[in-house]
Amino acid sequence: MSAFDLHGQVAIVTGANTGIGQGIAIALAQAGADIVVVSRRDPVETIRALQALGRQSVWVNAELDSTRQLGDIVAQALSRFGRIDILVNNAGTIRRADALDFTEDDWDAVMGVNLKSAFFLSQHVARWWVEQGRGGKIINIASMLSFQGGIRVASYTASKSGLLGLTRLLANEWAGRGIHVNAIAPGYFETSNTEALRADDSRNRDILARIPAARWGQPADLGGASVFLASSASNYVHGAVLPVDGGWLAR
Repeated sequence: MSAFDLHGQVAIVTGANTGIGQGIAIALAQAGADIVVVSRRDPVETIRALQALGRQSVWVNAELDSTRQLGDIVAQALSRFGRIDILVNNAGTIRRADALDFTEDDWDAVMGVNLKSAFFLSQHVARWWVEQGRGGKIINIASMLSFQGGIRVASYTASKSGLLGLTRLLANEWAGRGIHVNAIAPGYFETSNTEALRADDSRNRDILARIPAARWGQPADLGGASVFLASSASNYVHGAVLPVDGGWLAR
């Protein structure tokens, strides 16, 4: 059996109805995993793609701007599949404004989804693993702004910097329990969160000029990193962050 094989495993992927989350869910399914798709909107395209791969899936309709539904996500995953092996904390949101004008509502909205819910969903899943006497894999979706400051995205930068720190903290606490916590830091990808950047000719040109690969990333580009961190191939990897950025950080 390949070290990258995920047959018989179940992955929860948040924000998997479009973009990066959809790409990761499909990649894990291609490796054999069944998928719990967590999203606010009906993930019709994602479910169709998973079915075409012959994998089982279930949609859990949840809002991640608060913690009230996190226990239900775990309960529904266990009710449908009886197990959880992988958690991908991908769901995220962004608000743009100058720091002088940034509102408390925009701060809280982003921090709630990107950081608070990621921590407490990880906690819910990890508690089940510990109760069962088993381990699992958690993959947090960080960002280039886990390393850099960015502009006009104060809460997004804070949340993604915090998520990278949280990845290391949880790895320190949980590695000895067989729970792997790592992160992927996508570069500039074609998603709904980057529509404003791609629509701005000047910003789009400047971004592309900085990327050695000379293109925006596609969600499928995250597949290999996701399968690696979800599989037994990464069994001695804890607290790591893997940039998938077309060379952005190397520039």
